[in-house]
Parts: sequence; structure tokens; C-alpha cells
Amino acid sequence: MDATISPGLYPLHRCKTLHLVRHAQGVHNVAGEIDHAAYSSEEYFDAHLTPLGWQQVDHLRNHVHETGLSKKVDLVIVSPLLRTMQTAVGVFGGEGYKDGIEVPPLMVANAGQSDRPEISSLNCPPFVAVELCREHLGVHPCDRRRSINEYRSLFPAIDFSLIENDDDVLWKADTREKNEEVAARGLKFLSWLWTRKEKEIAIVTHSGFLYHTLSAFGSDCHPSVKDEICKHFANCELRSVVIIDRSMMGSDPATTNYPGKIPSGLDLPSDVADEKLPDEGKVN
Repeated sequence: MDATISPGLYPLHRCKTLHLVRHAQGVHNVAGEIDHAAYSSEEYFDAHLTPLGWQQVDHLRNHVHETGLSKKVDLVIVSPLLRTMQTAVGVFGGEGYKDGIEVPPLMVANAGQSDRPEISSLNCPPFVAVELCREHLGVHPCDRRRSINEYRSLFPAIDFSLIENDDDVLWKADTREKNEEVAARGLKFLSWLWTRKEKEIAIVTHSGFLYHTLSAFGSDCHPSVKDEICKHFANCELRSVVIIDRSMMGSDPATTNYPGKIPSGLDLPSDVADEKLPDEGKVN
């Protein structure tokens, strides 16, 4: 191990746990694997999940329940595209309705050619759609979103209030976002996370966004840790990481710290006393 690399120590309230998820297999992934030109086809506009993709969602859902992760997540942030929202609600959504309670579903039945029943918004964290964590913008129709009004009818319980424009004004038909621009947007997204009070957040997003954002990290780690952070995500892969507020961006209070000295009493540590003794013993 490199002697210059040492363990880091940070206050817990200046850390957040992020559970990063790439969407499950979409129809564009299958077509693009056969012919890369398919990514430029309007046929795959706002690509939906394949039947295999939904199987991947089911397997990841089982995993997050078996590990207890489903009970720990305070918030689910999702890129506002069909394949990411299908993945997010399928993995982290609630169970069936109980006791006659009627609330808007996270996803209506058969949304996006899913052939799936509606997904409940009961007994699960809130879901918020955020444009900053979208895939590479421009040129590829699979990365162009629908109107927010259309999405609201398909995913009634997802909060779209942070998205300013109904139509997709970010995607350009003739300009593809540069890798460094994706990375900069990713860092802006991570900075924005510090405005949220939630401590454990699931983020359902895209391969390119994750790769270029995470590539900015890990240079101060062992090379194997850097590789672990920065490698490409598989469809429906989940990785958990911790981000640290080193620059006082956040204002989260320390919920587990305790001030001590209650009731108040004498508590001079012995090592401090040892430091004081030589000075106190001097004769003027």
C-alpha cells in the first residue's frame, strides 16, 4: 500500500450515503448492441425497458429487500426518462394497497409498454425527478424525454416540481453534450445533494452520467479503489458510496453527537494536566 495514502476521518453528519443505480435493460440497449446507429433512431425515442429489463428490476428489488436497504433509503432521485423511472419505481416502490387507503400510484398499469400492474406509493420513500442526473444530452433520441405532463399521467406519485419546463429544452438534435460537460453537470448534481436533508439517498440514472461523474473521484485512493469507483455500470447494477462535505456546503446538524458534561462537573483530562504541571511548578 502507498505510504502516502492514509485512512480518512470525517464527522458523520457531514456524510451522505448514496445508492447509485443504472437503469435496467432498455430496448435501445439491445438495438445498440447490434448496431450502434440504432441510438440515432427515432424508433427508440425515450426508450422503455425490455421484458428482460423488468426481470432485472425484480431481482434488484428482491436484493434491496433482503439486505434491508429498502427500509434505509430516505429519498429516491430519478432521471426523468421512461427507463429510469420504470426502474426506480419497480425497485424502490411500495407494495399493494392495504386497508382501503387510496393514494396516487407511483406508476399506472402498463406504463411505457411495461405490461405491469400499477405500483403503489405506500410504504416507500418519496420519489423526486431531477434533470441534472440525465444521460448525455443531444443527438440520440433515446435520451430525449417526453413532456412532464405526459409523465405525470404515467407516474402520478413522482414529484416533478423541480423541473422547470414541460417540454425538453435541454436536448438538441444536432449537438451532443461533451464528456467534460456531463462530468461538470454531475459535480453540480452532487453539490445540490447537500441542499437535501436526507442522509441516505437512492439515485437511479444512466451509464454515461455515472461514469463521467465518478471519474472525477478516487485519485487520492489506492488504484484498485479508483477502479472500483470509476468502472462502467451494468444494467440494473447498484453500488453504494459515501460522499463527504469537506467545504461546509451542507448544514445538517449532528443528530448522534452528544455534548457531555451533563450534569456539569470537573473533567480535566490527565494528559492536559500533565502538560500544565511543568508550567505550574515553575518558580518566578
